[in-house]
Amino acid sequence: MIAYKPKCVLITGATSDFGRSFAHKFAAHNVKLVLHGRNRDKLQALSNELDVHHHLMVFDCNDEDSIVKAFDTLPAEFQDIDLLINNAGGALGGDRFHESPLDDSLNMVGANITSLISISHKALQLMSKNKRGHIINIGSIAGNWPYPGGHVYCASKAFTRQFSLALRADLDGTNIRVTNIEPGMTETEFSLKRFKGDANKADAVYAGATPLQADDIAETVYWCATQPEHVNINSLEIMPQRQSFGPLAVERS
Repeated sequence: MIAYKPKCVLITGATSDFGRSFAHKFAAHNVKLVLHGRNRDKLQALSNELDVHHHLMVFDCNDEDSIVKAFDTLPAEFQDIDLLINNAGGALGGDRFHESPLDDSLNMVGANITSLISISHKALQLMSKNKRGHIINIGSIAGNWPYPGGHVYCASKAFTRQFSLALRADLDGTNIRVTNIEPGMTETEFSLKRFKGDANKADAVYAGATPLQADDIAETVYWCATQPEHVNINSLEIMPQRQSFGPLAVERS
């Protein structure tokens, strides 16, 4: 069976650990890239590492106008995007919802939900015109297995899962695929950002564990993206072998 090879891949959050691994994985197979980040210097640093033909998009995912402008000014040679990897977003804090800053929750909604909708909408207009495409959303096991302190982050990833399935239904018969990847514990800068630079808290998340690495997720994404065109991986949950399902909380007197 002949595997599918994307022509042009748009990666949001390309300067994150996941994003960088995705970029290098597809670049190794000489796939044209559109790389998004909000920090121009970090995005340029990634650009300098890549030999493949690519274009840079700089915008804040919470700024709808800048998202629209980035797509409207996309050079013609990069308008054949046939794979969108929605990777931008993240988590903030870990306290109980009512004890957490409301701004953190609203920022997660913006980065994990609103921008996902906006970017997918713009990318699908290109894919529909080209009559081919694939959206791979980076979700989380948190969308299936909520935990204390996860509140809005877990809810946003549950949205990602349902949005992916709903898009799949919407796009039936269009030759556009949709996949939701749901990683478990993965050792990246995720926790450092979540705890706003507190390295001790971030390190404690992975202490004594053998977590997944960003390259593991990149391999998974590449596998999903290169399946034959008649194959759609709806969702894929991936955990490190040493992570499992926690027991349900029981309050005892």
